[in-house]
Amino acid sequence: MAWDVPDFATLLALETHGPDVYVGISPEYPWGRVYGGQVVAQGLRAAQSTVDSDHHVHSLHAYFIRGGTSDEPIRYEVDRIRNGRSFVTRRVVARQSDGAILNLSCSFQVHEDQADVQESTLPADVGEPGSGVVEDWDLLGRRVAHRSTGRSAIWLRVRDDLGDDPMMQACALAFTSDDIPTDSVGSTHPRIGEVSEDDIGYGDVFIGASLDHAIWFHRPLPADEWLLHDHRSHGLANARGLSVGEVFAPSGIHVATVAQEILIRERTR
Repeated sequence: MAWDVPDFATLLALETHGPDVYVGISPEYPWGRVYGGQVVAQGLRAAQSTVDSDHHVHSLHAYFIRGGTSDEPIRYEVDRIRNGRSFVTRRVVARQSDGAILNLSCSFQVHEDQADVQESTLPADVGEPGSGVVEDWDLLGRRVAHRSTGRSAIWLRVRDDLGDDPMMQACALAFTSDDIPTDSVGSTHPRIGEVSEDDIGYGDVFIGASLDHAIWFHRPLPADEWLLHDHRSHGLANARGLSVGEVFAPSGIHVATVAQEILIRERTR
């Protein structure tokens, strides 16, 4: 059975099951599998539980191994790879009864008072924070600011008050970050025009999934604000597509960069 998960805090309230082992639950999603962003966020939360609070995540890299099911809990096993003075490294494997569903590596760093140079700028064509076509779902607030071939710019936020806890804010970004990449890559496929014609759905034309995922956290995240995820496709080959996106705070600060490779395979039967 799937569990009732009324808010994001409940989703991240992992239970301890022995040393460096944590268990999370999942709501039921319309597409049948567990949302990949959820598993990344819970995996990051498990890793955070083994790290001192003065170390903050600066990057994570994850492979989606198989689709998870909402019918059973997810077990997160944390491996303490290294504890350094400035950097701490963790590996997390998420498992269900069929085997591993996610392999995640993440690194944490203490704050360093060093040079801060921003090269990227908030796009001018995305409107006010939180504006655009409303496409909310479950725990996620979603506002489409710009959508064109090869590009998706969408304001995203978790639909709950998370306070100013930087660990929760990082997990919220991880949760939202898996939502956009397929949009930008899928829009470039030669057969995408068949979707929605005569009630033909995306799943009728394609087999799709997230393959691997990376986030670089550049600067502190603002508490409980809309963040703009501006993703662009970098092409398709061998049934795989790559999307790279920049994440901006409403103030224009470039807070993170996200990259994801997705599977977009045409159905042959």
